[in-house]
Amino acid sequence: MQTLKDKLNTDEKYGQVAHKWEGDLRLVLEPDNSRKESMWLYFDLWHGKCRDAYVEDQSSAKAPAFILKAPYGNFVKVLSGEVGPMQAMMTRMLSVRGSMIVFMRNVPTVLEFVRCCQEVTNSWV
Repeated sequence: MQTLKDKLNTDEKYGQVAHKWEGDLRLVLEPDNSRKESMWLYFDLWHGKCRDAYVEDQSSAKAPAFILKAPYGNFVKVLSGEVGPMQAMMTRMLSVRGSMIVFMRNVPTVLEFVRCCQEVTNSWV
């Protein structure tokens, strides 16, 4: 998580595109054939910077602005580039909870966030 946080904080393109983004995000990786247990990943994203990123305890009372939820294998498909992030959301491979208006107005930010994730996670997906 620290590697991704550092990537988000040093990536010039992400910083430029996400300069108006205000909101935290939880990724919920659900169990499937590849993963036996759920995992929550939390990101505090603010104006092109990642203020915090960590594996979140599943008893957390935080109410992030956005929650993206999918089986682990679907996240792997997005991170490997097999499926685009917007395609995954539109086909319900990945569910999104939060303001879809804000989310859709910030598609470039979403795409840059995913690109940064892809660049630091390709060794383990």
